[in-house]
Order: sequence, then structure tokens, then C-alpha cells
Amino acid sequence: MKISALIVGLLLVMLPPLVRADHDRFSWHGFVAQGLTSSTASDYITTGDKITTDLTEVGLNATYVISPSLSVAGQVMYLNGGNRFRQGTRLDYLFLDWRVTQLFDWQVNVHLGRYKNRHWLYSATQDVPQTRPSILLPQSVYFDSNRDVALSSDGIALQSTKAGSNGTWEVRWSYGRSPLFEEDTKRLISPQAQGLAKQDYTHQFSTYWQPDSMRWQIGFSLLKSEFTYHPAPEDFLINGFSLSERVTLAARYDSEAWELTTEYLRDRLRYTGSFAQGFPLTVDNTSEGGYVQWRYFLQQNLTGLVRFDTYDVNRDDRNGELLVENPFGAIPSYYGYMDTLTVGLSWDIQDNLRLSGEFARVRGAGRLSAVFLPDGLVKADPYWNAWAIQLMYWF
Repeated sequence: MKISALIVGLLLVMLPPLVRADHDRFSWHGFVAQGLTSSTASDYITTGDKITTDLTEVGLNATYVISPSLSVAGQVMYLNGGNRFRQGTRLDYLFLDWRVTQLFDWQVNVHLGRYKNRHWLYSATQDVPQTRPSILLPQSVYFDSNRDVALSSDGIALQSTKAGSNGTWEVRWSYGRSPLFEEDTKRLISPQAQGLAKQDYTHQFSTYWQPDSMRWQIGFSLLKSEFTYHPAPEDFLINGFSLSERVTLAARYDSEAWELTTEYLRDRLRYTGSFAQGFPLTVDNTSEGGYVQWRYFLQQNLTGLVRFDTYDVNRDDRNGELLVENPFGAIPSYYGYMDTLTVGLSWDIQDNLRLSGEFARVRGAGRLSAVFLPDGLVKADPYWNAWAIQLMYWF
């Protein structure tokens, strides 16, 4: 928190001189979003079914052009999302963007530093509220607790694009790792974990194709990531090693009056470790999920949304019946899945001012537990609701 506050302070001090020094090379933008939200019959956003203002997003991003082929981009952001993710300021990304000379009709960019992951349809825009299709993204793919880990990584990324007679191809590759905090460890491993998890690496590849008509786009992405668990002096876990392997398929169709989007994922999660008593612990299951989302442009400044999102913690146990054998004690079977129906409406009051609202009806609690070792410590009923209203301003 102190480091993040220092970064924000330095940027605020340096920003005016940079703008005055070279207006053509330096550009910056920001946004402020504030809302009301609540979840009833669950602790997904709030505890005790309370209505809260824990729906705050404040961000500042900037780009400085060093030369025609070299630039620096970064973003600092403050988030308060209730129980969904870590509250506070963070450096979302800060990387050097080198535009390599065009190679075989491919435009290639190399990103070095804390690069931004761009492998899913909304992964490049999930940090900016006015660019998202909804206030809360579909949890099957864009898991709130995994927000910081999925958004950016420290390492190297390649972005390449080719436009030709057969359409436009985009190919992306990245290799790096993300810093994990105590809250991330508890959401990833277990709320009972006293130690700290470390991401050893995340290796990703994706490709998308869009025909000349620009009406639709299809693609897929691959991910492999390893984590190591370092226990605290007094911990119920002695050690641990985990591996995540993911494949995601995506498609989107745009017409003049509506947009249809879908993404499907299959995620294999493996954890190997031992308890303090010396008993071995092995977890190996494949989760599966995805969503179908329809947006209709009612008027030029009014957009409606309907989305169905589904997620199964273990595709071989879709009803969660095997959760009675959970190593930390039996938990309700409905923690093995989560189905969500969302309806929403967005109104663009001005070109840079939007009011959005949405309501979600949820069956199950599969995305409320830890990723590798499911638990029932986040309270939820078999059926629960969530709603949010947010006003967004950007400049």
C-alpha cells in the first residue's frame, strides 16, 4: 500500500511538467466510477445483505512516445469492490512498447515490463469501467478474485497483427509472473492458508481471426501457470505445488443493432502438498464454464444486456456430490457449480458520462470458494441475488 501510494504521488508530481514539456509526445486519460451494490443471501460482495458504496474505481493511465517505434505506457488504479478483490491502490501495468519493423506483412510489438494480458475478449479492457459490457463481468472466465493476476504480468509479451485479403489475424504470446499478496493466496489456495503463494510463471498464447466484413471474430487462447506455496511457521499446510492449464474458445458477432458474444473455458487444476500431520494432499480436477451474452442497442445512447453464465468446479462432478469428501470437511454440494442470469441497462448521458445498472440471479456458489482447495467459508444460499448501479465519468 505504501509503495502504491508513493507511485501515485510521484505520477501526480511528474505529470504537469511532462505535459508542459512535450504535449505531442505525452498523453494521459483517467476515469472515476462510483456506485451502489449489494448481494442478498450471500457474502459475494457484502456481508449481511447490506447496500454498500464498495463499487469504486479510479484510474489514471498515460503514454509517453520516446520515438516513432518506442513508447512507455502505464496505469495506476484504486479499487474498492467489497469482498470481490483486494482493496487499495495498485500499479496495473507499466511497460516499454517497442514496435518492431514490419515482418512478412506482420506488425509486431514487443512489451517489456508489467505488460497487460490481452488473450481473452475482455482481458485488455476489464480494468476500465466504461469499456466493459457490464459492471460485473461473467465470473466463469473473468473471476473477480483473480483480477490482478489475470490482468497483467511482469515479463515479456509479443503482440502481432496481419491484415490481408483473407481478413485480420491477431497472434499474441506472453511469458511472465504476477506478484501475489496475502489475500490472493487465500483466494487461490484456501482461506485457512497462513503462508504465501508465489506464481513461478504464466505462459500464454492466443490467436484471433476477423474477416473483411468485420462482423464477427473467432479465436482461442492457451494458458499454463505454476504456483508454489510457502507455509508459515504454524500452518496446516507444510508445502505445496500447483499447476493450472487452461484453454479458452471465443466468438463474437456484431450487427448494427445488436452484439452476440460467447467464451468457453476448460481449466485443469492440480495441487500436490501435505498437511502438518504429514498426510499427503493431492487434488486433480478439471473445471468447465462459459457464457453467452447478448447486447441490444435500443437507442444511440441506450444499451440493454442479457447474459447466461455457467461454471462447474469439477466437470466430472457437476452437481458437487463429491464435496462431502473435501479434505477440510464436507461442504454443501451447491459449492460445486454456479449458474448466473444477468440483465442490465446502460445509459450514455453524455459522451463521457454513463449510468449503468444490472441485476443477477445466481444458482450455486462455485465461484465463491478458493480455486485449488474448495471451501464453504464464504456464506451463500443455494439461490442468491446481486445487483449494482454505477456512474462512470472518463476524461
